[in-house]
Amino acid sequence: MRILHLADLHLGWLPHSLGPRAEERQRERDSLLSRAVDWVLAARGADMVIIAGDLFETHRPPAALAQRVVADLDRLVQAGVPVITVPGNHDEITYHDSVYRQYGPRWPGVLIRDPMPVHAATLTIKGVPVHIYGLAYTGGLTQTNPPIKNFPRLEADGLHIAVFHGSLDWDAGDRSLPLESAALLKARYDYVALGHIHQHQVHRIGNGLAVYPGMVEGKTFSDPGVGYFTVAVLGPGPARVETVPAGARAVRVVEMDVTACLELAEIEGRLAGAADREAIVQIRLTGAAPERLPLAQWQERLAPGFYHLEIVDDTVALDSGVVDAWAEEPTVRGQFVRRIKAALAQAADADERRLLQKALRYGLAALEGQAL
Repeated sequence: MRILHLADLHLGWLPHSLGPRAEERQRERDSLLSRAVDWVLAARGADMVIIAGDLFETHRPPAALAQRVVADLDRLVQAGVPVITVPGNHDEITYHDSVYRQYGPRWPGVLIRDPMPVHAATLTIKGVPVHIYGLAYTGGLTQTNPPIKNFPRLEADGLHIAVFHGSLDWDAGDRSLPLESAALLKARYDYVALGHIHQHQVHRIGNGLAVYPGMVEGKTFSDPGVGYFTVAVLGPGPARVETVPAGARAVRVVEMDVTACLELAEIEGRLAGAADREAIVQIRLTGAAPERLPLAQWQERLAPGFYHLEIVDDTVALDSGVVDAWAEEPTVRGQFVRRIKAALAQAADADERRLLQKALRYGLAALEGQAL
């Protein structure tokens, strides 16, 4: 049995940092569920779909977006693919105007709304009983302190699958829904579908798995997304997890040490060499630079080579005025600069001067605590 496990899609999020491309990127991210449904129906890639919270960025998404999501999920149900949905902490059910309260009566599949763990449904898939458990965090009703110790499990044949949007063995506050693996172990679930942590994680709990699929489409450079769909494969034999490329736009950070570059043109050439018209890229320049960097000019010239580009200067700038000032310091750095300057004054040729200039840059970068 193959289960497409989704969580933390955060549909409706607007990437303000992308400037003129913000709305275009929002539309692209908001199409992720449609793309996932298309993949399931075209490839018959899953026998069931689980959404483990934070389907939406907020509990009150735009009506057009909510209606499109309902229509996409209904495509699955009409095709005989069961859908299980649990609210998260961004799209929390607590509020009276939550999307899950407004659309609850016509939400496709099984929408878990109970504030404490319940047996929510038993489905038959490929002739196998599949018992579904879960809860929807609800402020003031869901027990979080101390964390829930008892999770239900029917004494019945079949697969037992739990769905929670929470934090496994980590308490980050009530709305993070702390979950203890020791308590889940007692329930003997075959698979625990988790959401809330945006990185892909697979934990073994007894004979079962507890899995965070991770955010598929990235949001920011610190939250870049995993870029793939997570598919759980259950029985016969041990549960396992597969990943399927989701066609997500790459969001990545590139660290570029420029210590070896003696001219600004060398740095610009390396920046241009990282061009990728399909990627959202932040390039962090590190090490020691030959002088102050013209970031605004580079940004303007090089941006067309990327879907979106940000250049961040984390270098130590080595213009002559700064170096001369450091040479006057009664410090280790001052002593180092004085010795290099003295060697430069006596250098025999251009090659030796170039080597000493690189030594100056690497040494000062190291003294600033930068990894080389």
